[in-house]
Amino acid sequence: MSSFSLGRFPLHLLSDGRFKLDGGAMFGVVPKTMWQKEKTPDADNRILMATNCLLIETGSDLVLVDTGLGDKQDEKFRGHYAYEPGAQRLPDSIRAAGFDLGDVTHVVLSHLHFDHCGWNTRFDASGKAIPTFPRARYWMNRGEVEHARQPSERDKASYFPYNWEPLFESGQAELFDDVAEIVPGVRAIKAAGHNADMCVVTIEDGAERAIFLADLVPTTAHVPLPWIMGYDLYPLQTLANKKAWLPRLASENWLCIFEHDAEQALGRIVSEKPGRFAAGPA
Repeated sequence: MSSFSLGRFPLHLLSDGRFKLDGGAMFGVVPKTMWQKEKTPDADNRILMATNCLLIETGSDLVLVDTGLGDKQDEKFRGHYAYEPGAQRLPDSIRAAGFDLGDVTHVVLSHLHFDHCGWNTRFDASGKAIPTFPRARYWMNRGEVEHARQPSERDKASYFPYNWEPLFESGQAELFDDVAEIVPGVRAIKAAGHNADMCVVTIEDGAERAIFLADLVPTTAHVPLPWIMGYDLYPLQTLANKKAWLPRLASENWLCIFEHDAEQALGRIVSEKPGRFAAGPA
């Protein structure tokens, strides 16, 4: 966990542990001879992935961005993705930052894949999935919810209804379309590509700006424009959104949160020459 401030907002970078995904799938058309210089694969060609979540203090509200892997999957599933044994999980990370789960007033979901919304809910003593954050409004893109309820054969393995349906049952779901202002200074903005309705989250206070890039740029290795995940359903839309966002992030010196980078969670985009970008230090 690390804590820092952005203007008037105290921010806490939290973790739900680490896991692994296939390196070839993570880098799409980029040859292994290139990507392995950035992310070293294991014997099964998997690279280490973080679950970096963000907690934002706004005064009267406590906003959580994404909720990691959760703990509801069975042992076979956890083994397939090589969940990090013994890691501190998100609820304990929140407590370590000085808060209780009931202090969270808003949860913002970039999208509903299992590694981004796992702690939306937890199992109670009877085995029923219930909201983990009892006072929170859970913000989800309307189109993403519609797709999650009827995913394609290509991506249905990433969606588990127990991560979001209990939020509708409890009346805590808050749907939005292209843009939502969660609280003043914190917005969720659709940035399609990974899927049709994935969002990034921005935090702004005057000239101080930060962005939670979710799976638009999941690691620092994905900053170069053509380095796009094979998991993306719409890679050319990912490319278009990177072309729209990266020059702005570089010119305005935004702080960037890389959700899945296990080595560098924070950084700033550097423009090396027109159309070529890299990740620099925070």
